[in-house]
Amino acid sequence: MSTIRIALAGIGKIARDQHIPTIAASDRFELVAAVTRHEPPEGVPGFTTVAEMMAAVPDIHAISICTPPRGRLALIEEALAHGLDVMIEKPPAGTIAEAARFQPLAEAAGKVLHATWHSREAAGVEPAREWLKGKTIQKVICNWKEDVRVWHPGQEWIWEPGIGVFDPGINALSVLTAILPAPLELQSAELRVPENRAAPIAADLAYQMDGKPVAVAFDFDQQGPQSWDIIVQCAEGELQLSMGASQMAVDGKPVDLPDDPEYARLYRHFARLVDARQSDADLTPFRHVADAFLFGTRKQVDAFHW
Repeated sequence: MSTIRIALAGIGKIARDQHIPTIAASDRFELVAAVTRHEPPEGVPGFTTVAEMMAAVPDIHAISICTPPRGRLALIEEALAHGLDVMIEKPPAGTIAEAARFQPLAEAAGKVLHATWHSREAAGVEPAREWLKGKTIQKVICNWKEDVRVWHPGQEWIWEPGIGVFDPGINALSVLTAILPAPLELQSAELRVPENRAAPIAADLAYQMDGKPVAVAFDFDQQGPQSWDIIVQCAEGELQLSMGASQMAVDGKPVDLPDDPEYARLYRHFARLVDARQSDADLTPFRHVADAFLFGTRKQVDAFHW
């Protein structure tokens, strides 16, 4: 298979923590440029626009977009106009209306679009989906709780309207919608919003799936141990996913899973899409976030400070 020469747009924490080392370890991708207003990765030229980058480094095949979700439309349009296949970090955009435009634009340009959900690439997701086939689900419990200070230190964009705790919460929703055999239907939601912020720091969501309860709790102020757990209680036994679905147990007994990092799997999937000239742009988790904001009640809580 030929090497895919790729650029990164947005060189922030997620790019440095995940994308850059994953690309460096890949046998399919070569990082050749960056679009950033900050310091580019070591040994890689940086540019302020896609057009400037393509003029200087024309032999680029794809771009991975790691910028904050708002305002990506212009960047994606520019990338497609310059003949690039496009991969985007989650959440895909600032609004559903904006995100829904991406795939038609890619199709019109004849290019591949991959709107990623990295948590769907966790090692336990596909085994969990397979185990749940044919099972009689009785109840689902999801607790997704982490400390924003650890994962997004000082990043003010995380508190823009529509984001907050749903930045990690959308990961849980991406897993739930991947493993459960029927759609989720939101029944109620409470969004707890700090008095000095525009987005929730915690949320409780109550869903039904085929009439069975699905209880979801998100918290962005979890001190100490972090928890990313999903429990599915079935008549035939209990499935548990933990550590962001990287670990799996059935009736308390651990299941052996491959030690395969999410982003390595994510980039391998993108390579398969590029080879097959197919797109993958499921917006279902993002629509569930929009539902929570449409349907949820807001409760003001104490101010949040870094």
